[in-house]
Amino acid sequence: MTSPASHPRLRRAGLSLPRLGFGTAPVGGLYTPVPDEQAHTVLTTAWDVGLRYFDTAPWYGFGSAEEHLGQALAGRPGLILSSKVGRVLRADIPPHPTQLTADGTPGFHTSSGLNVEYDYSYDGVMRSFEDSLRRLRVDRLDMLLIHDPDVVGVTVSDIMMRGGYRALDELRAQGVVGAIGAGMNQWEMPAEFIREGDFDVFLLAGRYTLLEQTSLEEFLPLCEARGVSIVIGGVYNSGVLAEPRAGARYNYSPASSEVLSRAQAIAAVCTRHGIPLKAAALQFPLAHPAVASVLVAGREPAHISENLQLMDVEIPPAFWAELKAEGLLHADAPVPASCGETFELWKPTI
Repeated sequence: MTSPASHPRLRRAGLSLPRLGFGTAPVGGLYTPVPDEQAHTVLTTAWDVGLRYFDTAPWYGFGSAEEHLGQALAGRPGLILSSKVGRVLRADIPPHPTQLTADGTPGFHTSSGLNVEYDYSYDGVMRSFEDSLRRLRVDRLDMLLIHDPDVVGVTVSDIMMRGGYRALDELRAQGVVGAIGAGMNQWEMPAEFIREGDFDVFLLAGRYTLLEQTSLEEFLPLCEARGVSIVIGGVYNSGVLAEPRAGARYNYSPASSEVLSRAQAIAAVCTRHGIPLKAAALQFPLAHPAVASVLVAGREPAHISENLQLMDVEIPPAFWAELKAEGLLHADAPVPASCGETFELWKPTI
């Protein structure tokens, strides 16, 4: 097994970031409960196998993911943390409608007792940041990201004018935050952010994957031109690229027949080449020069070991060529073979 210790830099922030990071939404009880002891075991297992970058948010389990992370890993040397702002947690308000999924079930199963207030103002960002530090048991964050403002119709102009961006900029200038950006499930609004402010990094979930490369033509070239780095989340598109079967999720909801058919066509090419679909999905985004890291996740220790093994799968150039020939991958998408990647991703590069 290789060791995940390679640290490409976020170019603008000078921050070293491993090629694989760990996303903590599942240990916050996404879709199903995760007992405290299980969450602790998953996080310490991720650390023990060599993962050092952990992404979290107040939204994940309404504070419980941050609490678990602080309890399990605070004070460990080399720990890299990113969290998010825009959702302030309060005990004195009713649940927000967005706390339920499209089918009316809880998105997160948690006993935190807190509910979400959307607040992208200067004061809201500062309060969210301070609350995250307390839950994480740290005094600074490596990255702080604006979280999903589009969910409640907040615009880039709102955030720039109401002081949310100013708060982030001040925290970065003070050195209590290393890099600032946004984390979203779309690329269009992050492109606006890049044009309006001085940002270092964006977490792009589900919009640059083996299934879809909609961000390739405009957003990723813009990031390259501005020296902005990208962290990729949602490489399995909520599950449809892990198991493309009836009932699989895409964008956190049941996949449409069109999406499912495309995922199954990609899986068929994988089968012809003897490649696990998840290995191709995990490795693909890392070939793009703007991508600094990819997040994996899981609620069981076995999920972590599986993802590391998938990174070691050798994928021949012919596989990527067939995907492009069948129109299942953007013709201009960088792929590992064309970048000279061997996916010995753990060797130090600086």
